[in-house]
Amino acid sequence: MNQVRKIIEAAWEDRSKLEEKSTIEAIHHVIEMLDQGKIRVAEPTADGDWQVNQWVKKAVVLYFPIQQMTTIEVGPFEFHDKMLLKRNYAAQGVRVVPHAIARYGSFLEKGVIMMPSYVNIGAWVGSGTMVDTWATVGSCGQIGRNVHLSGGVGIGGVLEPLQASPTIIEDDCFIGSRCIVVEGVRVGKEAVLGANVVLTQSTHIIDVTGSEPVTHRGMVPPRSVVIPGTYTKSFPAGDYQVACALIIGQRKETTDKKVSLNSALRDFKVAV
Repeated sequence: MNQVRKIIEAAWEDRSKLEEKSTIEAIHHVIEMLDQGKIRVAEPTADGDWQVNQWVKKAVVLYFPIQQMTTIEVGPFEFHDKMLLKRNYAAQGVRVVPHAIARYGSFLEKGVIMMPSYVNIGAWVGSGTMVDTWATVGSCGQIGRNVHLSGGVGIGGVLEPLQASPTIIEDDCFIGSRCIVVEGVRVGKEAVLGANVVLTQSTHIIDVTGSEPVTHRGMVPPRSVVIPGTYTKSFPAGDYQVACALIIGQRKETTDKKVSLNSALRDFKVAV
């Protein structure tokens, strides 16, 4: 893989190399490894942090210009795209409900359930996770095990524009309906986001459980229960309310994870 990495890095700096057979083969090899879950765009480290494999992400970006547009027919449906669709779900132990779509180059671990939803290239989705109706996992998004992405959730991708790290939802999280998590935000293990929470790198994530507010950016601490909120910001035209996210509590250690995914928000009288 070191040789493959060198080829990818060279092509990233010099796009004329995309016409070379060795470069094309290297890119296809990386995408195949992603599809099989043998490599990842980002992966957890032993110390609880994450390592982003930038060269793998570059291979995903370079895959687009070397692919040709083609017509894909699925029963009565027709698509016209550069990317193939994933196949052989039964052998992988994945449940895919019509009209769910996952692109080739994404990885779905055994036990994933996809309701009518979408998983883009480079994404990794862990076992026991449900991608619910009209939820979207953007390019290179990293979704942990036993996560529930509720209806209409949008997990942002990192290809356009190319960003430093993918959006990461860690194990056992519950992401409420119509939540948006983008720009490489990381949601820590067992966190719960109430409906309509929007998180970007600039979003103020304010812990209001203590006597003084504590503001986070780009990261939701593990086990946090989060709801939408606003704070007052002064502009030349006056003071206005700006959207933020409020940490209103923690999931209880004694509560079963599967049960608390749904009950944690109700404990704080917050809509699921």
